[in-house]
Amino acid sequence: MSTVNRREFLEMAGAGLLIVATAPLSDAQRGGGSGSLETRLHIGEDGFITVLSGKVEEGQGALTELAMAAAEELRVPLARVRMVMGDTDQTPNDGSTAGSGTTPRTAPLVRRAAATARDLLLAAAGRQFGADAGRLEVRDGAVQHAGKKYGYADLARSPELAAAYKEALPANTVVTPAKDWQRLGKPQVRLDIRELVTGAHRFPSDIVRPGMLYGRVLRAPSYGATLDSVDLSAAQKMSGVTAVRDGGFVGCAAPTTFAARKALATVSATAKWKTAEQPSSDELFGYLKQHAKLQERPQAQDRGSVQKGLAEARTRLKASYQVPYVQHAPMEPRAAVAEWQNGRLTVWTGTSNPASVRQQLAETFGIAQDRVRVLVPHFGGGFGGKHTGEAATEAARFAKEAGRPVSVQWTRVEEFTWAYFRPAALIEIEAGLDAGNAISAWDFTNYNSGAAALDTPYRIANTRARFVASDSPLRQSSYRVLAATANNFAREAFTDELAEAADKDPLEFRLAHLDNERMRNVLNAAAQRFGWVERRKKRRPGIGVGLACGTEKNSVVATCCEVEVNRTSGALRLLEVVQAFECGAILNPANLRSQVEGCIMMGVGPALREEILFKDGKLTNARFATYQVPQFHDLPKLDVILLDRKDLESAGAGETPIIAITPAIANAVFDATGKRVHSMPIRASRG
Repeated sequence: MSTVNRREFLEMAGAGLLIVATAPLSDAQRGGGSGSLETRLHIGEDGFITVLSGKVEEGQGALTELAMAAAEELRVPLARVRMVMGDTDQTPNDGSTAGSGTTPRTAPLVRRAAATARDLLLAAAGRQFGADAGRLEVRDGAVQHAGKKYGYADLARSPELAAAYKEALPANTVVTPAKDWQRLGKPQVRLDIRELVTGAHRFPSDIVRPGMLYGRVLRAPSYGATLDSVDLSAAQKMSGVTAVRDGGFVGCAAPTTFAARKALATVSATAKWKTAEQPSSDELFGYLKQHAKLQERPQAQDRGSVQKGLAEARTRLKASYQVPYVQHAPMEPRAAVAEWQNGRLTVWTGTSNPASVRQQLAETFGIAQDRVRVLVPHFGGGFGGKHTGEAATEAARFAKEAGRPVSVQWTRVEEFTWAYFRPAALIEIEAGLDAGNAISAWDFTNYNSGAAALDTPYRIANTRARFVASDSPLRQSSYRVLAATANNFAREAFTDELAEAADKDPLEFRLAHLDNERMRNVLNAAAQRFGWVERRKKRRPGIGVGLACGTEKNSVVATCCEVEVNRTSGALRLLEVVQAFECGAILNPANLRSQVEGCIMMGVGPALREEILFKDGKLTNARFATYQVPQFHDLPKLDVILLDRKDLESAGAGETPIIAITPAIANAVFDATGKRVHSMPIRASRG
């Protein structure tokens, strides 16, 4: 985060004190535009602290973490902090809630804003006490001195506050060091837990407005199909139904979902479509390579000469890896409610990027952004899959035509079919070992899925790592930790093959190539807790152990696991997982553990079963009955080790723990069967 000076920080509010903290947006957050991250903190005359952030809560714990950050610096109980999030009329544009960015970027802004408010209030208290503010201390939201006590409520409405504001404050506000944290660093249950477990919380799909209709959209019969003609007349004659056609958008809104479905069925029966030829999942990986947009140019991570390293290698290995499309499969499919009043549009929806959805809505309907309000209730999961606002736009189209609020809730089949996917990947690797069995050359090419975690963390003199874009046959975009799931799977599975060629233990081989102290620490921690050395010595039929490690988003992870493979059927069962994770100073250990465990189990799905199958432009497994996510019986014995590095800046933890589970399982399957794994989901060979 950039240095934030006093002029960027402070504004006086009419009732109480408003602190504004800003920092530049990254290129990815700007999306090509300009702007900055911004967090606002208000101390009211009632003594309550309100944090206003454009970040949203989608199950990852941002609500609680940001409140803890404010409470820490203002020295108040957590109950005194209120959070306002994801409301474009009230909160600043804090960038999208993505990329594990809330912890390293937004939490520091909240802390600095709160620390600045604390310093300002201490200065006001110093004037009231007639004492040096530097000698005063805040405890539980109050300043005490010489038998007198001034709470934040008193100070926020005092004339001394205005006088203190005019005085010079230190240019660089000092936040509390991690070693001195009293609220941060301690386990804290989610602030919204009671509403969640009692059912009091209203998700986007629970929003109801007076006179609301329910909308259903006409979907194409296959990918790439375009609408030639459609007849709305029968639906328009149905009682209470609003039938809409706006270009390629066609649908029906009605007082009940049943009536909307019935009306849409009459419309669908008249629709004429022009279809387009589409590849199938059976030919996917050849298609990706055939449609590659290869651009030969050096990458920043390239080192030495791969050609020279391979030519001089004593041993050379080559392999390719296949990673299919997968769905995010959130518990709550896309949902939105839209309402027009006096030319203003209000939308309640589940999205990770409310500011972007507001812009999209404004452009779609040709109105100014300040005429659009997007509110984001805490919603049922995103995992990178809800950065866009399709349901919001659909609901707004219906509501504009009907003149009434309209709710659009995607079905599970719609979510599977029309939401975007984690990109598929074809990854090709070639490497060489020198006479001392060290990796001397490394050539890594990812087709289609992306460049996240593309570079190897291992010490190799000659490397080339490339991402090659392709024409994806399916809609694809962000997924938890992006392409790092595919890149780390291929790299760590292939690293085991190199270890075998070098006749080295996989742990020993990795440590011999690692200079990164943090990665060495998590590898050693996981291996020791798992009993790696001892288990490697105890060979049991059908039982295998494997490990893998990785780094992304400024955090490091290592996983050891044990699997059982039925030697007759080839059925694979995950028995135990030990994972060590380190993301700098831990803000909330309870939430961090939940995030790590969630990542592990989400990673188990694509490792063992999840993949999108398609043919003739249609998904063939667009239901949970045929697309099987992990269930309770898939849960292994799970042991999570959290390494707390109070000497390091805090990094986000909602993504990186997912990247090591699949390669660890793949390597364990080899240990059990002697057969290498080159594709996901993993299918163990029969004995």
